Amino acid sequence: MKIRTIALTIATCFAALTLSFASPQMGTWKLNDAKSKFPPKAAKNNTVVYEAAGDNTKVTVDGVDADGKATHNEWTGKFDGKDYPLVGDPSADTRAYKKISDHKLELTNKKDGKVTATGTIVVSADGKTRTVTVNATNPEGKKVHYTAVYDKQ
Repeated sequence: MKIRTIALTIATCFAALTLSFASPQMGTWKLNDAKSKFPPKAAKNNTVVYEAAGDNTKVTVDGVDADGKATHNEWTGKFDGKDYPLVGDPSADTRAYKKISDHKLELTNKKDGKVTATGTIVVSADGKTRTVTVNATNPEGKKVHYTAVYDKQ
């Protein structure tokens, strides 16, 4: 009985320690359309999920394109500023996330080695809101800027 109690205590302490180091980016985020600012006919990422994938992070994005058709893309890598494959996004084939602070990331999307989008992702101090600011080039070659606000689920 005593060994079981000690093992349970150690496991609980380990779980608490792991959670205390979890990134505020982790979890499921839902687009708050009312607080977001998109140009006309812009694609929108409605749900973004950050989750652990071994020692990497997996980001899964579901949304709609400019025509309202469903989109889905996935990225798995580290927040180290290096390019990792991006699957399912016609405008980019790699994405790099760089950790600036516990609550801020920079992102860079590339297609065939050429930068197609850059931006910042900031999670509020209370961890309930995530703001994504992006500067990109649309398929017609026009520069676009948008701000998407997400609520933690």
